[in-house]
Amino acid sequence: MAATAAATAPSHQPTPLLTPYKMGKFNLSHRVVLAPLTRERSYKNVPQPHAVLYYSQRTSNGGLLIAEATGVSDTAQGYPETPGIWTKEQVEAWKPIVDAVHAKGGIFFCQIWHVGRVSNTGYQPNGQAPISSTDKGISPTPRVDGLGHTEHTPPRRLRTDEIPGIINDFRLAARNAIEAGFDGVEVHGAHGYLLDQFLKDKVNDRTDQYGGSLENRCRLPLEVVEAVVDEVGADRVGIRLSPFADFSESGDSNPLQLGLYMVNALNKFNIVYCHAVEPRVGSVGGPDENLTPMRKAFNGTFIAAGGYDREDGNRAIAENRADLIAYGRLFLANPDLPKRFALNAPLNKYNRLTFYHLNSDPLVGYSDYPFLDEESNSVES
Repeated sequence: MAATAAATAPSHQPTPLLTPYKMGKFNLSHRVVLAPLTRERSYKNVPQPHAVLYYSQRTSNGGLLIAEATGVSDTAQGYPETPGIWTKEQVEAWKPIVDAVHAKGGIFFCQIWHVGRVSNTGYQPNGQAPISSTDKGISPTPRVDGLGHTEHTPPRRLRTDEIPGIINDFRLAARNAIEAGFDGVEVHGAHGYLLDQFLKDKVNDRTDQYGGSLENRCRLPLEVVEAVVDEVGADRVGIRLSPFADFSESGDSNPLQLGLYMVNALNKFNIVYCHAVEPRVGSVGGPDENLTPMRKAFNGTFIAAGGYDREDGNRAIAENRADLIAYGRLFLANPDLPKRFALNAPLNKYNRLTFYHLNSDPLVGYSDYPFLDEESNSVES
């Protein structure tokens, strides 16, 4: 649906993104989802009071929000000031944030992650090496502020007998998230982090039951999902996957086969949603590849993410290519994004330099983007 057409469409033709949807037991009033966005403002891995305002600003009655990637253990860290959910202090710090979302009628899931080899000894307990499916390191990555590169310490390959401990970390994190009041959890199996490092054949060079064949490479992520489902219930569990992406040098030689295997295997757990990243984002797939085969194969709610605007999102819903659309940068800069989409209103421009907290005021680029009804100029890019 074109934006110009939407502005003049008769009122009896609803905007697809703004139509209600039932996601498992959750009644959503629209299909615009807040994507999980790392913001690096959780000091010493503890969520801060300023997150109460940030998340509540982006909450609408019946809207789904996915919290920023949240570490499952002290070995899960790879970025400064990211939140965790493995300690009692962290759980207590999340509670007022979750309460603020619920007070406005939002549905709130916590994305639980482990970065694996996307780390260095400075983030690890006792300065140890990061852990991964492999002992292959990754290249330095440019910093978001353009000032140099981030170095990654070569990882240590997890022993087979250590893997149950990783699964248990995810299980306990899921339990803690529910204790904090979250409605559910999203297992982060995407973007080159630990579970993706097991999934992808360009990274996973193991010779045990967690490496080699497609089935073996998918074993750990599926065992994590199974443990989390057993702990909190399938109706509270989603997963994020990016089979087509090559973030942090985590690509696969047959991404569509990988994606289809995973969603078919996930169906037996009856999880509530699969959140998949479009091939156009960091892709190693072919130019004609898309998420449609995964969408058709998965039995639950299918959330698509990656470079969507209002028009693309409306078209994807109208053509039944997704049930929900997750928005990152646009939602970051427009706390009232569903309202703006409903009115086809102008959008604030986002500022990449304030996506992350780089030794400045944590509220800048965080909770200071104006609402549509505020007498304020849009943030300049």
